[in-house]
Formats: sequence, C-alpha cells, structure tokens
Amino acid sequence: MPRADFYLIDKPRFRAQPLLLVCELVKKAYAAGLPTLVLARDQTQAEALDDLLWSFDPDEYLPHQIAGQDEDEDEAPILITTPDADVPARPLLINLRDAAPAGQFDRVLEVVPADPAARGSLRERWKHYKSLGFELKKFDM
Repeated sequence: MPRADFYLIDKPRFRAQPLLLVCELVKKAYAAGLPTLVLARDQTQAEALDDLLWSFDPDEYLPHQIAGQDEDEDEAPILITTPDADVPARPLLINLRDAAPAGQFDRVLEVVPADPAARGSLRERWKHYKSLGFELKKFDM
C-alpha cells in the first residue's frame, strides 16, 4: 500500500531553517538505501537545498545532485528536481511543492510549514492521498 507521511515543523531549529528537516529526511532515506527524489518548489530552493546538503553532516557525504546538471543523474541516490525538469518518479518522493505529485511512487513525504496559514493546501493533499487509498501518518518535528 502506498504511504504518505506528513512532517509538521515544530522545533525551533526547523522553524528557523525548514530545509534542515528536509536534510534529516534525506539522510534517513539514504541510510535506508532508498533512491530519493526531492521535488523542489523552484531553482532557488533546489540550489539552497543542494548547498545545505554539502554542509549538513560533516561526518557523512550525502551523494546528491540537481536534475539536469549531469548526465549520470540516474545514479545519484538523492536527486533534487525543479518543476521544469522532466524526471521519472522514484520509490520515495519528498514533496516541497504546493500540489500533490503525479506518477508512480511507493511513498511521499510532505513537509508541513510551521505557519498554520500555510497549511491549507496540505489538508487538501491529505484528503487527496486518502482518496487514493494511501496509508497516512503524521509526525511532529
């Protein structure tokens, strides 16, 4: 059964820098051997995440790249993509966009902003995934 996990930003360090939570999720996925596709909102967010992943864990390199910047992107365990890039879905998606992703995938992680006013579209996505038969989970981070 496909699964959608919603991560609600709560801790001060994630409130200050929400992409740190994305780095934590990417690190867990990489440790579990799951090829991950991060759906960035735009090029600026993709580059910010790329920069953060380089410095996130000084003891461990998280092999990643932005789609469209290298021919061997299929081999990158962590691929960051922008809306204008045409990249096939992977088993695990981390969605930072305002709409639910399309395509075939086993699991999607949704990062929920700390600001309650920014959560409306996520409630709609929760209903969308539920209507598709996804198993739903919520985590306070």
